[in-house]
Amino acid sequence: MERKEKQCFGKDPIAVRETDHYQMEYVRSFVDKWDELIDWERRAESEGKFFIDILEQRGVQKVLDVATGTGFHSVQLIEAGFDVVSADGSPEMLFKAFENAKRCGHILRTINADWRWLNQDVHEMFDAVICLGNSFTHLFTERARRKALAEFYATLKHDGVLILDQRNYDAILDNGYDSNHKYYYCGEDIVVEPEHIDEGLARFVYKFSDQSSYHLNMFPLRKDYTHNLMQQVGFQQIETYGDFKETYHENDPDFFIHVADKKYNRDNLQEDFG
Repeated sequence: MERKEKQCFGKDPIAVRETDHYQMEYVRSFVDKWDELIDWERRAESEGKFFIDILEQRGVQKVLDVATGTGFHSVQLIEAGFDVVSADGSPEMLFKAFENAKRCGHILRTINADWRWLNQDVHEMFDAVICLGNSFTHLFTERARRKALAEFYATLKHDGVLILDQRNYDAILDNGYDSNHKYYYCGEDIVVEPEHIDEGLARFVYKFSDQSSYHLNMFPLRKDYTHNLMQQVGFQQIETYGDFKETYHENDPDFFIHVADKKYNRDNLQEDFG
């Protein structure tokens, strides 16, 4: 596989607002540093059993990790006893995830898949789909977001659950960036901060201790918009947590985690049909 070394945003980086551009952002040199950013051990300590508990409470067995990245959550869930398939739109990330899992004694079942056409490549049904790491914000149009959510919905069993996270862009857009917590990016001597923010673009810079820096261009999704979009696609019950907490002040969390159940209860069906 030919592996790209340098990011390319052209002459006007803040004009790059295209979903497909993520392929050019996750270059080899950036992906090779991603685990420094996460710090697997500290990340596991910060999350605790949050995701495992949610999945176990719902009797989940099969999980599709649609944004596996370098494999952190896939490996965590495999070691917790779940049957996991790991997907990502970036071949670079899948390459790294496979290497990481192998070092942990696991062979990942990997699929290189674009969410917008997920079911062209994924032919199984799952109890849960997870889309973590702020990955959903790589989609720049509502059409792309609706299509991806519909694909997630279609690959879930009738009582399945989708877990999707995002940065707290509401706080960044309304009050500016102030990250005091390190639940998600636990690496030492690494700076992650927005370089540009407007209603249509959040351009983040990632600065590492060796003086190297990389960028990601993402769409700043507001929490209520994401919640409503998931509901419109068909998810009936959606709970939103702030930094793994059920109760929080809106501006405090760095990240929101949406837990969306596909299952319809009988009372709501009776209301729908009168």
